[in-house]
Amino acid sequence: MSTPWTRRAPQLTEKAAAALPQTAAGTLFNVTGGKILVLGIYGEVTTVIQTQANVTKLQFVSTTPAATTDLCATLDITAKAVGSVFSIVGVLATAMKVTTNNLVVPADDIPAPGLTIGIGAIKLNCGASNTGAVKWTIRWVPIEAGANVAAA
Repeated sequence: MSTPWTRRAPQLTEKAAAALPQTAAGTLFNVTGGKILVLGIYGEVTTVIQTQANVTKLQFVSTTPAATTDLCATLDITAKAVGSVFSIVGVLATAMKVTTNNLVVPADDIPAPGLTIGIGAIKLNCGASNTGAVKWTIRWVPIEAGANVAAA
């Protein structure tokens, strides 16, 4: 069944490569103006991740009501090489996925129809302070008029 938002062209928002948050949650993207449908979110390692345990996950922090929801379970990102790609499958209890050859296969991506989120922030939460950098990209479709996604 086709819905108004599934007929809209997907949009991309990119966040330039940045150092990992240090034992904290750092904002990747801000969602404003209304709900969006997330079709995929990908993080590409651009500077090798330090060899040290670091349980990492993506979170959504909604504005109203003020609440934090894990978008995936944690993944230990220790020693991930340049070109490794992180992604989520849209099942909140499933760990963030990683591939090591700059490739995301369908089993590591959000299946149709996608993941609906409202106004708020998508954050990367790191359990440790590791060196390394990741470039993030989100594929999304606006569900409500005025919805937008901007890199933080």
